[in-house]
Amino acid sequence: MASAKLIVAYPQPKDAEAFDAVYEKEHVPLAVAKLAGKTRIVATKVLQSPQGAPPFYRIVEVHFPSMEALQGCAESAGGKETLAHAVKISSGGPPVIMIAEEDTFTF
Repeated sequence: MASAKLIVAYPQPKDAEAFDAVYEKEHVPLAVAKLAGKTRIVATKVLQSPQGAPPFYRIVEVHFPSMEALQGCAESAGGKETLAHAVKISSGGPPVIMIAEEDTFTF
């Protein structure tokens, strides 16, 4: 069975320093505490793109063992609170939220 993940892509913020401060001090602890069933969180800061200015500043993947676990988390009070906070702190516009199934190839 493939694992599932919730992907949140934050657009370039109006003030990167202010976004980073709120993201690190408020949002990450909230996600760690409230996203039940997660197996790991991968937070990537996008530095550059060969195609010009990257459209996203940060891309976050919240991994779950199954689609059912992800859906249960998203429907929970903690999941809704965390997603609402993600929207609230995204000063460059609403984040793009995606649900994906992951296949891993190891070499």
